[in-house]
Amino acid sequence: MKRGHLFGLGIIAIAIVIIMTSIGDASSYESFTTAKEMKHNGDDKAIHVVGQLQKDQSGEVTGINVREDKVSFTFMLVDNDGVEQQVFYNEPIPADFTRSESVVVIGSYKNDEIFIADKILMKCPSKYQETEVQAAGI
Repeated sequence: MKRGHLFGLGIIAIAIVIIMTSIGDASSYESFTTAKEMKHNGDDKAIHVVGQLQKDQSGEVTGINVREDKVSFTFMLVDNDGVEQQVFYNEPIPADFTRSESVVVIGSYKNDEIFIADKILMKCPSKYQETEVQAAGI
């Protein structure tokens, strides 16, 4: 075989190895119940939990407590199974946090009381949602 062909096959083999290792690192969304079970089984790897912020009857977000230093905060998150859990995040509260439609926390339990988030991802409402436009004078 020519040297160019061997080089090309080498590049393809490296790409396949990279793809296979990244698939192994991919994480699926779990519930707080599953995350707690993983903690009890000794598995401390970070997992993704998706949910919505806790809201009262009028739709206002409740359960957010910003610490005095304003560098960390806790909030209540309700996962897709309906389990409410207090989450601690050791960073300032993100902009538009209370307006998010859903929240993904990436982290793990350090004890049974609180979920420690290493990272927060938010799905904010789209500014491109269809709204009825009223023309002036109509």
